[in-house]
Amino acid sequence: MKNFFKKLFFFFSFFYSFSTTGQEGLPIYTDYLTENYYLLHPSMAGVNLEGIKIRMTSRKHWLDQINAPNLQTLSIDARLNNRSGVGMILFKDENGYNAQTGLTLTYAHHINFNEDRSRMNEPNLFNYGSINQLSFGISIGGVQNSLDQTTFDQNDIFGQQDPLISTINQSSGYFNMDVGASYVNFNYFAHLTLKNVLFSPSNIYGDQVYDFSKNYTSFIKYVASFGYLFFTETPFSFEPSVLFHGSKLTSEKALDLNLKSYYNLDYGYMWLGLSYRQSFDGARYRDGETLKKQTYQLVTPIFGVSYKDFVFSYNYSYQQGNIVMGEGGFHQVTLGYNINLFN
Repeated sequence: MKNFFKKLFFFFSFFYSFSTTGQEGLPIYTDYLTENYYLLHPSMAGVNLEGIKIRMTSRKHWLDQINAPNLQTLSIDARLNNRSGVGMILFKDENGYNAQTGLTLTYAHHINFNEDRSRMNEPNLFNYGSINQLSFGISIGGVQNSLDQTTFDQNDIFGQQDPLISTINQSSGYFNMDVGASYVNFNYFAHLTLKNVLFSPSNIYGDQVYDFSKNYTSFIKYVASFGYLFFTETPFSFEPSVLFHGSKLTSEKALDLNLKSYYNLDYGYMWLGLSYRQSFDGARYRDGETLKKQTYQLVTPIFGVSYKDFVFSYNYSYQQGNIVMGEGGFHQVTLGYNINLFN
């Protein structure tokens, strides 16, 4: 029992250190690998699809745990004309008694460096044409945070009422802004985004006012990604990519190493992939008389298929390390549909 509580305490402090920045806006998982970099980068709204792209994602952590973290997202982005793209993201992120609901609206400006049409005529990996494009995007939205204390025990171990428990569903909201830039051509892409640019609240967790400077209440996150698409003379193609993300407030940093393999079909394509996430920070724990450190490591195999205008993808994330909470892993399903307005 003592070892159980030791592991429990370690895990929650470890997981919280990598979730607090995610709770201030849309968390960064691996759903961007489901042909949906727009979830991370506002400059990708309507970047190369003529029409409308719709994606719905459901992510569930640890199926064997009650009130485990879960996330649902709905994203829609479209190309309006040769220069402009728009998008919308609606999400709900729940983690135990904490939850946040957010809505984001996006505008992206695209600059084409060639005279040929640089957008796809239909959603097919091998039909990018001569795309050579620099894009800038801005997202503005709002997030509502809530903490449900209605089922909390008001008494402490001495039987006295805890004044910090209000037994209500406490909530607060704020507006936010993300800005970013992307460069995409036929073979490779590069993205850079600053998230939570406006978010510097003094009362996100209630009426408590923090007497800190803005340097200690800035929740800015930075996300950078790069990938290259290798075509072959066979129906196969390969896409290695990396994604780096970090937090200004906590100085946390993590790196995703990804590899996807595509197979071209008559009416679309399918893909298999593998993603490995490694944090640069960790939490210390005691193993007997030895003090050890464990970093956050995730291994995520990915499967997906695009058939005509429909998209389906599934990925499963497994946490590596000596101390984990639950054996259920992290399951994620994505459904998508592409609306070609000109066909």
